[in-house]
Amino acid sequence: MPLIIAILGIILLFLLIAVFKLNAFLSFIIVCLLVGILQGMELNSVILSIQSGIGNTLGFLVLILGLGAMLGKLVAVSGAAQRITTKLVDSFGIKYIQWAVVLAGFIVGIPMFYTVGFVILIPLVFTVAAATNLPLIYVGLPMLTSLSVTHGFLPPHPAPTAISGMFNASIGKTMLYGIIVAIPAIVIAGPLFARTIKKVVATPLPEFYNPVVLKDEEMPKMGVSIFTALLPVILIGLSTLLDYALPGDFPGRNLILFIGNPVMAMLLSVLVAIYTLGLARGKKMTEVMDSVAASVSSITMVLLIIAGAGALKQILVDSGVSDYLGNILRDSSISPLVLGWLIATLLRVCIGSATVAGLTAAGIVLPLVSGTGVKPELMVLAIGSGSLMLSHVNDGGFWLFKEYFNLSVKETLSTWTVMETMVGIIGIIGVLILNLFI
Repeated sequence: MPLIIAILGIILLFLLIAVFKLNAFLSFIIVCLLVGILQGMELNSVILSIQSGIGNTLGFLVLILGLGAMLGKLVAVSGAAQRITTKLVDSFGIKYIQWAVVLAGFIVGIPMFYTVGFVILIPLVFTVAAATNLPLIYVGLPMLTSLSVTHGFLPPHPAPTAISGMFNASIGKTMLYGIIVAIPAIVIAGPLFARTIKKVVATPLPEFYNPVVLKDEEMPKMGVSIFTALLPVILIGLSTLLDYALPGDFPGRNLILFIGNPVMAMLLSVLVAIYTLGLARGKKMTEVMDSVAASVSSITMVLLIIAGAGALKQILVDSGVSDYLGNILRDSSISPLVLGWLIATLLRVCIGSATVAGLTAAGIVLPLVSGTGVKPELMVLAIGSGSLMLSHVNDGGFWLFKEYFNLSVKETLSTWTVMETMVGIIGIIGVLILNLFI
């Protein structure tokens, strides 16, 4: 019975979001209430469980996502994102243009939310395609593959960061393993796949094809742009590597780990960006702070949706559904990694949102990790891979791609959906291979 109630709850969540178009946060709260009550929880306990789930989820995440949004905004409005893209394109040349946009998408995609990165980079991709006379899909899809992979695999993006918190996974290790898995996923689903679909003709609308491009003197230098955009990765990655390499009694060990803590890494990166991308370029502090304030307002609904997913996770735990499911599946021959991927895939197909699918799947499979010996970082990546699978008409990213490239639904399914599915499949294969060695 507990499993049936949980399944009905997930179906109701899908209906409310996809069919009735109810706000995702409201849908989560309604489903939480119904699942908790039907599972026999006391009414007050249901409310307390929802509060606990929201609090536990957002306590760490507000800091990471808030600071991440600030950094992404500063990278965008300063022209650093444009500098990185145009410089890489110029350096690689027409022959290797795909690899240039892949690298640009990866670098810019780490500090930015997917939608922000898409809107910032896609006009530049249109310009590059027009200047080189190359098919737009051939140039654009590899860049979007990079953006999608960073969104699904790597902190400080919402789902990987939140799921890491659920599983008590190391952010640094998750990022390191995520990059290892991301590379083949990006290469195969991006440049290699794009070469097979050159016949798909994209004809973007005129308003998308005439981007406002900053002049060279209006943008920061390349070194400053890359350093500032990648500073969180540098600090977290360096701290993780030194944690392995340094002896336990090394005098500065605690300071290194403190600086490499995701919260501190993001805070330091934002402070550096305020100077390098703002004050050092002649902007007034009030102007820079206006950009920072605007960035935070853009993530309000993302935070609420994640909070709702955290509440559902807590209801599933407190009502005993997670333990019940764990007991059923504990003797199963299916790897928890594969199981997490499958559940995330099913939720992705039903709900559409990669973030919602990943967080909901994490709540369901959470009890399976303890006692199995599976690395929590690999569980994060397995679920992240599943959450990117089979994007179709109920996913906002699907329509963003379709409308900007002005494709038919059929063409979008044969390009965008196939690319996302390839990323998800290659991702889980990479996770299973990593599991053999770590």
